[in-house]
This record gives sequence, C-alpha cells and structure tokens, in this order.
Amino acid sequence: MSLTSIVSKLFVPRQHELRRHANGGEDLQRRALAQLVGAARDTEYGRNHLFGATRSYDDFVRHTPLNTYEELKGDIDRMRHGERDILWPGRVCWYAKSSGTTNDKSKFIPVSAQGLRDTHYRGGQDCVAMYLANNPRSRMFDGKGLILGGSHAPNYNLPGSLVGDLSAILIENINPLVNLVRVPKKQTALLADFEVKRDRIARETIGKNVTNLSGVPSWMLSVLSRVMELSGKRHLEEVWPGVEVFFHGGVAFTPYRSQYEQLITSPYMHYMETYNASEGFFGLQNDPQDKSMLLMLDYGVFYEFIPMDEFGTDNPTAVPLWGVETGRNYAMVISTSCGLWRYILGDTVSFTSVNPYKFIITGRTKSFINAFGEELIVDNAERGLAMACAETGAEVSDYTAAPVFMDGRAKCRHQWLIDFARPPRDVAKFASVLDKRLQELNSDYEAKRYKDITLQHLEVVVARPGLFNDWLKLKGKLGGQHKVPRLSNSRETMDQLLRMNTAQDKPQEL
Repeated sequence: MSLTSIVSKLFVPRQHELRRHANGGEDLQRRALAQLVGAARDTEYGRNHLFGATRSYDDFVRHTPLNTYEELKGDIDRMRHGERDILWPGRVCWYAKSSGTTNDKSKFIPVSAQGLRDTHYRGGQDCVAMYLANNPRSRMFDGKGLILGGSHAPNYNLPGSLVGDLSAILIENINPLVNLVRVPKKQTALLADFEVKRDRIARETIGKNVTNLSGVPSWMLSVLSRVMELSGKRHLEEVWPGVEVFFHGGVAFTPYRSQYEQLITSPYMHYMETYNASEGFFGLQNDPQDKSMLLMLDYGVFYEFIPMDEFGTDNPTAVPLWGVETGRNYAMVISTSCGLWRYILGDTVSFTSVNPYKFIITGRTKSFINAFGEELIVDNAERGLAMACAETGAEVSDYTAAPVFMDGRAKCRHQWLIDFARPPRDVAKFASVLDKRLQELNSDYEAKRYKDITLQHLEVVVARPGLFNDWLKLKGKLGGQHKVPRLSNSRETMDQLLRMNTAQDKPQEL
C-alpha cells in the first residue's frame, strides 16, 4: 500500500463537506459574515462601525463603507507598529507585501493567525483534497512537493513580526510535518535573490523524487528550465518520473500552457488552477475539464461584488453572493479574518454558475485598456493571444499592452510588447491574427476598429530576451508572485520597458 493511499483517507471528511458548496452557498456566507462581525465587535474598527449592533447583511452595509487599501492604510500601519485590536482582535504579526498602489510602492496586507489557518492553509489542504478526489490513483505523497516561496524581512524591527511575500509567510509557519514531503530546504526557499535561489533549488531537487509542483507559472518555469540545463534532459519526467501535477496560481496559465506541455510530455500530468492572493485564498478548480473555479465559501471570507458598469461611480452597488448573475463582470469585495473590511480587492470575476458558485478571473480593476471606449480586459487578451499562438505556432512567455493615443500621423492604436518563447515566422501575421481575434472576442473593440476610424490595427513589438525580468529586477520584484502589468490605460510601464528594450546595455535605473 502506497503512502498516498493511506494519507488520502485523511481528506475524505473534507471532500464530503465540500459538496455543501453546491447548494448551501447563501447559508455558508451568512454564517461567515456573522462570525467575522462577532469576532471583531470589540476591535477599534468594530466599535466605530457598530459591529455590536450588526444583525444582518443590510446592517453591515449600512454601518461599514467600501474600502480601498488607502482607506485602511493608516490602521494597518498602526498594526505594523505593534498596536492591538485595531482591525482584528489581538496583535497581528505577519504582513504580506503585495504590489503597490498609485501612492505607494507596496501594500502590506495583515495576515492574522486565524486567517493563516482558516483561509490560506485551508485552501492548500482543499486543493489536495479536490485533486485526490479527482485522481484516486495519485501517488503524490510517495514523493516530494516542490513549493516555490518568496522571502521575508523584519517588520519595523518588532520582535516576532515579519513582512514579506505571502509564500514566505506560509513556508515560515507551515506544519513541520509538511517539511517532510516538500523541497527545497527552508533556508533555500526563503532566499531573497531569485537568481541564486533558482540555481540552488534546481541543484537541491534534481536528485529527488518530485511528484508535485506548486507556484506561479512564470517563476516555476524559470526554475524548471534550470533543472533541465543541469540535467541535460529534454523532458521533465526524465528527471522526475513521478511528477504528476502542477498546482498553479498568481497569473493566468494560458500563455504558459504550451511551454509546460512541451516540457512535460507525460500523459499522466495534471494541472490545477488556484486563486490565492496576499489577501486570501478564494477559489479552486474542482473539475479538470472546466477552467472555472469553485468559490470557497467557508474560509473566514465574506464576499460582495460590484458590477463593473458601476465601478468607479460615486455610490456603486455591491451585491452579496446570492445576488450575483452569471455572465456579468464584477469587481470583488472581501471581508476577512485578517481584518480587511469591505475591501475592494482589485480583481474582476465573472460567474459561470450559481449552483454551485463557479467563476473565472477576468482581469483587474486597473488592468484594462479603455482609452477609446474599447473596454479590453485581460480575459480577452489571454484568449486572443492563445488563438494567435495556435494559428501561427508561436509561444508567448510574457507581455504587456498599452494605448498609443496619437502617433505622428494622428493615428491611435494598441501597442503590444511581447516576449516570445517561440517567435512567429511572421510577426505582422501574428499581429493581424491577434487583432482579428480580439474583435471576435470583444464587440466594443470591434466597433472601435470599424474601418480604422477610431482605432487602427494593433502593433506588436518583440521584446528582447530577459526584458521583463530585467524590469522586475530594477523594481525589486524579481521572483515571488510579482508580475508585469498585462494591460494599462497609461503608457508609464510601456515606455519604461521600451526604453530598456532598445538600450544596448541593461540600464541601471529607469
């Protein structure tokens, strides 16, 4: 009997519990809200927003405003300096460093002990539970799991308080038993220099029996490429014959799928998408044949959703989970056991089902192009690129896109900067296919492209190898869950990258 067949029995009770997500969504969410408000009623935030008098969802909405990071930043900074009972009971010692806002380079998301246990770790456990339910012949626990992590540092030099990538926080606090089935060793996993870490991870794991991978697709691919360089093999299963699953999240998998399928040719390889962020763990792909994810409803997270046609207005309507409609684009709002209250997460989602509640991530509230009324979102971009790659034989490693508001001929267009893992034979044809597919996917883009009146044909600029990593390195964001913005209404990022792309030497500063 394999170790996996023994361990898998521990997940059976939770597999049964997860079936409640199919028809008990509203009850689970109402219970989650009551528990959150009850736990925080004596915090400073809870007193200021009448949590003690909150008896229903309507009370909660009436007493508690919608918040961005800027509204909570002052309270979070007080918590980082050691103050207790501000947004969540007790002292919060961990802070996940996330991508910044307009005003700050980084956000610092509080991670309470309860949130760590009930949200983040439960998400990881449920990921395994679902995978084992779908793959009863799995042998994943008969080998090791390669888990990529970031790094952490002292928080204001307060004893026992640290700030860093969420993945580093998870590894630092993980159950010691898990360390028996994971690689690399802890000190390697938490190295700050990704280039050094990449090489050490490859050297430490190349002789191990790795059966499962967990991490961000772009950074995992970089590590696996180093493994292949050191091993001299063509396919990953030649190095790790037992590799069977990649649990991925952080960025869309679509641009990387073909590269992974070339690297791992085993017919027994599986891919499972997760929706985990610094703010929480929200979704899991429970059906291998369906790319949409199951919304996790009993993780100490209460969800609300703002229709995107109201987002950015003075008084947008936020609806609870039981008020959502399929096929509509929403900005996600969360209240969590880490002390985030009616927090506008920044991600956009669309529900594919409400029984159970399943969704796809469609983009970011700030990651879109709507310079000319075209409302191009990341989901359109990912699908359009996948179609263009399929038709031209190209492979995309990374990309960003931004509007050209007016060139020397008074023409407006979208400009795409693309790092090709395999370039197309004809870049102009690739651009033409991409442009046509985007018109098929987005009627607003199609209307603006009509007869080139508003928007001209898009432009594709080929990025030099390593450009995006160089940019992330200059920003101090190489590795971890950091990524290049996909779509932007401004040209700030694009112009920085283009300057670096044409420079003969790698610039030392932007």
